[in-house]
Amino acid sequence: MSEPLVLGIETSCDETGVGIVRGTTLLANVVASSMAEHARYGGVVPEVAARAHVEALPGVLANAMATAGVSYDELDAIAVTTGPGLAGALMVGVGAAKALAVSLDIPLYAVNHLVGHVGVECLAQPTASRDIPTVALLVSGGHTSLLLVHDVVSHVELLGETIDDAAGEAFDKVARVLGLPYPGGPEIDRVAREGNPDYVRFPRGLTQHKDQAQHRYNFSFSGLKTAVARHVEGLVHQGVQPDVASIAASFQEAVADVLVTKALAACADHGVSRLLLGGGVAANSRVRELAAQRCEEAGVSLSVPPLALCTDNGAMIAALGSQRMMAGFEPSPISSAVNSTLPAGIIQLMD
Repeated sequence: MSEPLVLGIETSCDETGVGIVRGTTLLANVVASSMAEHARYGGVVPEVAARAHVEALPGVLANAMATAGVSYDELDAIAVTTGPGLAGALMVGVGAAKALAVSLDIPLYAVNHLVGHVGVECLAQPTASRDIPTVALLVSGGHTSLLLVHDVVSHVELLGETIDDAAGEAFDKVARVLGLPYPGGPEIDRVAREGNPDYVRFPRGLTQHKDQAQHRYNFSFSGLKTAVARHVEGLVHQGVQPDVASIAASFQEAVADVLVTKALAACADHGVSRLLLGGGVAANSRVRELAAQRCEEAGVSLSVPPLALCTDNGAMIAALGSQRMMAGFEPSPISSAVNSTLPAGIIQLMD
């Protein structure tokens, strides 16, 4: 099928997303976030997220269909995030997708959330070739991963990932230490603009020479988070008011430095001249600025989708499902189950 009309559903964490694409043309991208419900807990609560998806999904579906100006009987396929993510949250989306696929008698594409962040690039750059090797740096509250993308529909390789906290999780925890509200990413980005990024040189996890053999492409942010907490505790113990803006800027600089350094190392090691940023942390101004600066210096082209397509959304899932369908891949069985730890190399559940 040349340009299938595909509806995608994303419920891996705290955003309920429904997107509709025709081929690689975006028709609708509607997202409802339950972030405010999690704020009181200082982080995402899986049970709260799952319940929020149940409540939000009917309205988000209706809104997306109206925005796209299509009817259900026009759809050619349903795509859905099957993992990785929160198991209970994933079940809501997968259950809804199966119901739609069965009732409409159309194919189901159960696809990988992480690869969806890569596949969404086709909506922002329809002329971009999907088979140009690309290193993808995907950074969010739940994931920090480096992927080598040979072909987004058929061959994706995991190079490395966080061995403890995701970068976005570290932003949230450090924001709490600094007395900033949840979610921490936008707050740290905001206050850091008034601070000095050289105020404190916080540790860069897994970047020392001894780490290169085993963890060259892996990340660690728990030590950085602890270093910030110890620094603030030390100042308070001395009766010194912490410089929140400069501490935030120094922490943000450490995160951005590690992310970009490892991503460009992967590009150099694999002879790849393209870097894609995706995930919620890709919205961070310093990460984007440093990536652009160092990519230019290294002769690497940088691709960053629009912010609405960087964070979790249904459009990226629809786009990946559509590309798989156009490439001739068979749909997923209706018995496909969620997999909260689905490896990045598994683009779609096939059995």
